[in-house]
Parts: sequence; C-alpha cells; structure tokens
Amino acid sequence: MRCIIALLAWLASTALVLGVEAGKSADFGSAMAPIMANLRSAAGYARTGNIALAQMETDEAVAIWKRLEPNASGSLPAYAPAAVSDFLDRGHERLTAATRALDSGDNIAAGRELLALRQSFHDLRRHAGLYDLGDCVFEISPAMEKLRVAATRYGEQPAAANAEDTVAAASTFRDRLQRCNEWASPEIAEKSEFRRLIDGAIASSGEIAHAAMAGDGPLVHRYLIELQSYAQLLDFRYG
Repeated sequence: MRCIIALLAWLASTALVLGVEAGKSADFGSAMAPIMANLRSAAGYARTGNIALAQMETDEAVAIWKRLEPNASGSLPAYAPAAVSDFLDRGHERLTAATRALDSGDNIAAGRELLALRQSFHDLRRHAGLYDLGDCVFEISPAMEKLRVAATRYGEQPAAANAEDTVAAASTFRDRLQRCNEWASPEIAEKSEFRRLIDGAIASSGEIAHAAMAGDGPLVHRYLIELQSYAQLLDFRYG
C-alpha cells in the first residue's frame, strides 16, 4: 500500500514539474493541495499516536516539497515571490522538525510543527487575498478549543456562569460552521458526506447549548465528544 501511495505522489509531483518546464503557469494552491492533505493526515495520525502512519504522510509531503522548491521563482499569480520563498524555506524547516520529532517518537512536538506549517500556508493565502472552504474549516479549530475548555469547566463545576460560557462558545462555534457551509462550492455542498458532517455539527452545537442551560452535565460531555469528532473529520476532509 505504501508503494502505491508513494507512486501516486511521485506521479502527481512529476506532472507539476513537467507543467512548469513546459512554460505553463503553475497554480501554487493546487501544487500545495497534496502536501496539505499529507499534513492533515499526518497530524491526525500523530494525534492518535500512529507514528508509523504519520511518518508515511510526512515522507510523501517531503518528496513533493522538494520538487516544488526549485520552481518557486516561477509565475505564481496572487502570491508575492518573496512571501512564497520565505514560506518554502520556513516550511521546509518545520517539515524537517516534524519528521525528526516523529522519528524520535514525540508525536506532540510533531503535531505542533505540523500545525504551525499548516497555519503558515493559510496565512500566506490570507495575505494574498485568497480564501476558500479549506481556510474556513481550518479556522474552526480555535472555536472548537474554546468550546472544549468551556464545556469541560462546566462539567467539573456546573455553575450558571460556566453554563453561560458554554452557550457563548457553542454559539461562536455554530457561527463558524454556518460560515463554512456558505463557503462550500455547490459541488461540495451537495455531497452527502459534507452534509452529514456540517449539518450534524451545526445541530450538535445547538444541542450542547441547550444541555448546558438545562444543567445536564453528562449530556454536555456527550455532545462535546461528538462535536470534537465532527471538527476533526471536517478538518481531515476539507481543511
């Protein structure tokens, strides 16, 4: 299986290089897409302690990254050449650091480096005036973390103030989800997988608020686990 995945990655990256050599303007976002997919998968595997699978994903990201770097000076519409160059240099350092962390079995440090690398790409896109569903989904993570903290605090001490914090955090998270739903292209918006994830997360973000207002700590915890799963799946598939 690893050989097949590596072959597909090599074919994709080779096609990119050939396209540039043929004088075609490479779309930097499209060129980064397979790398970002690798990084999302690697982060997910690192989070669950599957070091070997995370290493496979980072190995593939490194292979494509090396083929991308020599062509960084090519025509990259919307992106400032200096910003791209800096991103590639710093990104390579972070990718190397993540690989070393995985090699040493430090999945926490690896996850930190992978997150920083993904963040830098979304920052690069934002500075270039670009934004799409992937950027929106990536941005729901901080809102999910605030909800996790608020809901956990409520579970430990189900006071009225903590219920209010949970309701507010759930509302913010729900707003983020609805915004991402609006950013989805018609093709993605109609997919049953996307609808199950986004609609399920929106519904559960409302239910966790109701559970907090009702003083039902166990139900708040159950919806928190459910929402964390939705957030992780959305990030894995569309982030």
